[in-house]
Amino acid sequence: MMTLGPGLSFIDLQFLDTPRAIATAVLHGPGGVALVDPGPSSTLPALDAGLATAGIAPSDLTAVILTHIHLDHAGATGTLVRRNPRLRVYVHEQGAPHMADPAKLLASATRLYGDDMDRLWGEFLPVPVASLRVLAGGERIEEGGRSLEVAYTPGHASHHVSYFCREAGIAFVGDTAGVRRDDAFVLTPTPPPDIDLARWHESLALIGSWNPPTLFLTHFGAWSPAGVHLALLAENMIHIERLGRESLALDATDEAREAWFAARIHDELVRQVGTAGAQAYHVAGRFDLGWRGIARYIRKKGTG
Repeated sequence: MMTLGPGLSFIDLQFLDTPRAIATAVLHGPGGVALVDPGPSSTLPALDAGLATAGIAPSDLTAVILTHIHLDHAGATGTLVRRNPRLRVYVHEQGAPHMADPAKLLASATRLYGDDMDRLWGEFLPVPVASLRVLAGGERIEEGGRSLEVAYTPGHASHHVSYFCREAGIAFVGDTAGVRRDDAFVLTPTPPPDIDLARWHESLALIGSWNPPTLFLTHFGAWSPAGVHLALLAENMIHIERLGRESLALDATDEAREAWFAARIHDELVRQVGTAGAQAYHVAGRFDLGWRGIARYIRKKGTG
C-alpha cells in the first residue's frame, strides 16, 4: 500500500498486469476500514495482498464506497459482501438497483466486451439490498475514521458521485477527473452509454468549488494542485468532443470512424508519453470505447 496521509492509503490493483491503471483507496481508523472503488473481481488477489501488507483482513472491512458502478470500479463489491455480510455499500440512487440486480448492467457490458468479460472483470455478484446505503448527493458519511462530503457528479456516468474528505484535503473523484498516470496528460474517459459533457463540465466546477488540495483518481492515484488538473481535463474534454465531431463528419463507416478516433488519441499519447505509456492509458481508458460514448453523446444532441 502507498500512503496518502494518516489513515489514508491506496493499492495499485495491477489490472491486466499494468501498473497505475486502477487504484483502490483505503480509509482506516477507529471506525473501521473503508474501500473507495474496490475494482473488479479479477484484481481481488492484488487487493487482498495489498490489504494484508497493512495487516488488514477481509473481516476488518466495514464499508465499500463507490463513485459509480462500472465494472472496473465496483465489480468486486458483491464478492466482498459475500465474504463479509456486515459491509455497508454506498452508491448513488441510480446505480443502486443495478448493484442489487446486475443483470442489465452485465448484459450492457457484454455487448462491449463479449468473450473478454471474465478475463477482464471476473464475477460480478449482486449486493443484498439490506447492505446498500443509497446516496443522492449532499450527504455526509462517516466511514474509515473519516467524514466525507458527498456530491452528485454526473457526466462520465449518470450514477457518479464524488467524496471530499475536508480534514485530509482529498477529493475522491472516480472518473469525473479523468485518467492520469505519471505525466501531464489527462485523458477524458468516454465509454457508453451515458456520457454528457455539458453536465461533466458542471461536475468539474462543483469539485473545484470544494477547493481540494488533492484529487484522488481511480485511474490513477493522487494529483495536485487540483485546479491545474481540472483545467487540463477541461481542455481535453473540448479536444475529445472536437475529435468526435471530426470523426462523424468522415465519409466512412462507424467502424472506420472509431478506428480513426482511437488512432488519433493513441498517436497523440505516443508523442507525449511513449508507446508503453500510450498502451497503459488505453488499458485504463479504452480509446475505441471512448469513441462510442462520445459519438452517442453528439448524436443524441442532434449535432453529429
